[in-house]
Amino acid sequence: MKKRVGVWIRVSTKLQQNSDSPEHHLQKAKMYAELKDWEIVEEYHLEAVSGKSVLPHHEAQRMMRDIQSGHIETLIFSKISRLARNVKELLEFSDHFQKHNADLVSLGESIDTSSPSGRFFYTIISAMSQWERENIVERIKSSVEVRAKMGKVMGGIPFGYKRVGKDDMALDEQEAPIRKMMFDLFLEHKRHATVANILNDKGYRTKRKSKFSGTTIKRLLQDPTAKGIRRSHTTKIDENGKTVMRDKSEWYIHEAPRIVTDEVWDEVNAIIQKQEKEKIQPLNKKVHLFTSYLFCECGGGMYVPSANPKYTCKKCKRKIHIEDIEAIFKEQLTEFIISEEEVNRYFNGTHTIIRDKEQEIENIKSQIEKLEVKIAKVFELHQQGKIETERFDEYYNKPNSQVQQLKRKIPEIEGEVYALKDQFKSSGYIIEEARSLYQNWDKLSKRQKRNIIEIITEKIVVSEQEVNITLNYILPNSPSLKKTANGSHGL
Repeated sequence: MKKRVGVWIRVSTKLQQNSDSPEHHLQKAKMYAELKDWEIVEEYHLEAVSGKSVLPHHEAQRMMRDIQSGHIETLIFSKISRLARNVKELLEFSDHFQKHNADLVSLGESIDTSSPSGRFFYTIISAMSQWERENIVERIKSSVEVRAKMGKVMGGIPFGYKRVGKDDMALDEQEAPIRKMMFDLFLEHKRHATVANILNDKGYRTKRKSKFSGTTIKRLLQDPTAKGIRRSHTTKIDENGKTVMRDKSEWYIHEAPRIVTDEVWDEVNAIIQKQEKEKIQPLNKKVHLFTSYLFCECGGGMYVPSANPKYTCKKCKRKIHIEDIEAIFKEQLTEFIISEEEVNRYFNGTHTIIRDKEQEIENIKSQIEKLEVKIAKVFELHQQGKIETERFDEYYNKPNSQVQQLKRKIPEIEGEVYALKDQFKSSGYIIEEARSLYQNWDKLSKRQKRNIIEIITEKIVVSEQEVNITLNYILPNSPSLKKTANGSHGL
């Protein structure tokens, strides 16, 4: 099934529309999509729209909805500056595309995030986004701490309370009795879910008018606000942009209107702590390196049971040690190499094609210049009366038609050049990474190893005496370099 793509066309002024027409942008995008064997299903037109703020525009919003729904998987545009000039909006576009596994293709900068080299663009954008988040955090950190120290109420108001003014809170006459009832019911039934069901059956609802859950009940029972202790400045943003708990020495403690006594709160939380200590830990569901790629000869998938160092077949229970299969896979990486001769032939051929295409564009531009000189001469002769009006079309139409044909041909060839350059860059990246895999395997993180396995592995089959590994690698549009590395390793 062909990839469904959209084309983004934005020129910010009438002058740009005249000098660099939307049709020119569309033609280049169509040629690029054709060479990639993609299907253009949408066009987003923002002619004469300024790049200062494009996100609120109805066409931008339509594009964002199409990405979210999966209607399009990739957006092609002529340059990054044509997508957005506002850095904040560019980051928002990038986050939205990453969130929904969609790709961005900038023809001018040869960025295609569906390719290995193009994915580096997301890395840069993510770094910019992280930098912006850190700046925002630094700007608000000091004011947050001052407000917390003064006892100002920040964030949401817990169930059982209401906001008073801007910075304080008091008991909510309707919710506070329900919050107290939670403690009484838990002391009676000792189950969070049971308390939630009883409250829901009585028609009580959360602040957001939804039903109570066992998790919500547990959180409210453990919150010390109910016994008159309100905590602030308890969380912070870590270096990864995640909210984490601060050390208790950094907390600020303030008084709050009491709902239950210390004795009731302590009794309830002693029961909760005891239940947590006695709780059986869930099975380990972490994804291992070869999960979903490792199969037994009998056809069964192989997985790693909790606290077990071996992959085990779901059908016949055949086993292979985790370390053994990784060592065998690492050895097979030595086969994941493309010969120097084939690589040079590929790169030399691609470079020659690109050079020839670029020269063809220059030749066409030269022809256009000569024809436009000829057309200008026709106008001049007509103005001088040397060409009669009734015969003007006879001299004008042919060269003008040739100019228009040549102008339409330029974006087609440019689209081919963009695609070839992107392919050339991506192929170089793939080859260099492939050659270094075996050498650097032990230095990679588990996540990096898993990513490589997902990209190059077709299937691994374990039998009684051997392990058969099938790896795939490919250079685009080069059938002679499409190969499958099959390796059998004795056990």
